[in-house]
Amino acid sequence: MTTLVPVLLSGGSGTRLWPLSREAYPKQFIPLIGEYSLLQQTALRLRGLPGADTPLVVANEEHRFVVAEQLRQVGANPAAILLEPMGRNTAPAIAVAALQAMAAGEDPVLLVLPSDHVIRDEAGFRAAVLAALPAAGQGALITFGIVPTAPETGYGYIKAAPAAGQDVRAVERFVEKPDLATAEAYLASGEYFWNSGMFAFRASRYLEELGKTHPAMVERAREALARGKRDSDFLRLDRESFAACPSDSIDYAVMEKTQAARVLPIDVGWNDVGSWSALWEVAEQDGDGNAHRGDVLAQDCRNTLALGDKRLVALLGLEDVVVVDTDDAVLVAHKDRVQQVKDIVSRLKQAERTQATWHRKVYRPWGSYDSVDNGTRFQVKRIVVKPGAALSLQMHHHRAEHWIVVSGTARVTCDDKVFTLSENQSTYIPLGSRHRLENPGKMPLELIEVQSGSYLGEDDIVRFEDQYGR
Repeated sequence: MTTLVPVLLSGGSGTRLWPLSREAYPKQFIPLIGEYSLLQQTALRLRGLPGADTPLVVANEEHRFVVAEQLRQVGANPAAILLEPMGRNTAPAIAVAALQAMAAGEDPVLLVLPSDHVIRDEAGFRAAVLAALPAAGQGALITFGIVPTAPETGYGYIKAAPAAGQDVRAVERFVEKPDLATAEAYLASGEYFWNSGMFAFRASRYLEELGKTHPAMVERAREALARGKRDSDFLRLDRESFAACPSDSIDYAVMEKTQAARVLPIDVGWNDVGSWSALWEVAEQDGDGNAHRGDVLAQDCRNTLALGDKRLVALLGLEDVVVVDTDDAVLVAHKDRVQQVKDIVSRLKQAERTQATWHRKVYRPWGSYDSVDNGTRFQVKRIVVKPGAALSLQMHHHRAEHWIVVSGTARVTCDDKVFTLSENQSTYIPLGSRHRLENPGKMPLELIEVQSGSYLGEDDIVRFEDQYGR
């Protein structure tokens, strides 16, 4: 049987789902539908396919600990987590995955999957993968085309060649996102399918076709992998080599140019959750078309999406509106305008507003911190340290810190002193002191940190030792 290696692409930033999805914690890590994140759902729907529990993962190096922890929670044990030092689009990401998959001398079929999609019919998806394997094993580059259910203008389309009775069909052409009239014509013809961004092909065949159009990309990807360094459970691609790699999507670099492109039409309840309106479509709705999560009170509303996990959100007399409430930002938008959320994110970045990148609650490999209050020369954080975890041995040039233990046990290093704090006990960390916070217990450590000083930015950290390699 053909060896199958799933490749999970987890490098996206998901700006269209701001403010819930942000650059430091994008949508693939968020449980938008159900109890599992989209990344976890992607891993779980592989169950029953060969290689399901040992995928290759390509991720942004800033997300490495979140990726590893979320996959661990669902029993996935990646064969490798390849870390991109910067984004270079999908073609180079898949190239390094293909090279890694062939490192042991095999030439498996890669099942390339974005990690931020929803698929309702998971059994149908797995059946489609198995149906694609023979053609992929024989050298075809297969893309999975979604049978359209509406004249969608937000997706690219694939026109399939006529092929009565055949599952895998030749590709006549790829087309860009159409206007409404064109999309309606595509839908009526029955010959066009949505471009899902999911693929199946032999690793060697992908590299062969990519080498015809982008030989420099293949060479830089090869260098980035060869010069990469192992770091715990991760393989860090070489920064200089990967930075020199041309940036391009697999569609432009390979699929639109190769003669070996094939499409397998599938109807499996697919949605790329690429906007708030797309999330509304797949979310559970009431009789008036309202999809609400959290503490939401609505009256005389229709076809609304509202997320309010932290506090009461009240809606009155609204139709086709999206309301998303987070700790530090609220989005209110008409469903017809949600594709423009990315423009809001661009404006935030231009203004150097932290809300473009960070949530108020920030996840770290040792736990998390929540910035609950701040003002001139002070900041208050709620810190949670996982059992057995430790922050780096560090110092600050511009701030002092006061720690108060709320629950659990803390082991504190402050210059040459090491001591233990229990619930309701506190300590002071003077400016310039070398210090470390550890949780030696079996329960989470929760504490309040009060920072004071002339500069309170996260870049005022000098690390001396760090078990996470930062």
